[in-house]
Amino acid sequence: MAKEVLLIGAGGEKMGVVPFYRAFQMAKEAGLDLVQVAGNTVPPVCKILDYGKFKYEQAKKEREARKGQHVVGIREIRLRTKIKEHDLEAKARLVERLLGEGNKVKVTVVFRGREVTHQDLGWKLIKHLAGSVKGPGAVEGPPATEGGNLVLLFSPKRETKGVKAKDAQTENPQGS
Repeated sequence: MAKEVLLIGAGGEKMGVVPFYRAFQMAKEAGLDLVQVAGNTVPPVCKILDYGKFKYEQAKKEREARKGQHVVGIREIRLRTKIKEHDLEAKARLVERLLGEGNKVKVTVVFRGREVTHQDLGWKLIKHLAGSVKGPGAVEGPPATEGGNLVLLFSPKRETKGVKAKDAQTENPQGS
């Protein structure tokens, strides 16, 4: 507890360095609170104000700051190797819509049972999907295997760090 504080009045005017007990007394006479706004200075800075109103204003500023932020979510679309052409086109449109909303999209080709031995079908499917997705997104990197499944990630940006949709259409590094 400091003996003296730099006091700022209710109207924002500087009242100078005053003893703490006097600052507290002035706040009490005004029917307001004495709030320390900067405690790491010498002497500490205190302000006479209504603490409830102060907290409300701070919360309001935080809400306004959060309102401008957009959280990018990752949405997942799962495909099987036996998907028909029309259904694949519908999935491509869904990817475009999700990218337009500002979400990242993770496309997963799921292999079941013996399908895992025919991963070349999954690679062809991923390449076809990457080629048919047009619009507000780009492929974030080359397709990767993740737990026996094949995964491709799209981001909502126009272009990511040096990786374009054409790069995702490269040949299967494991060999077709």
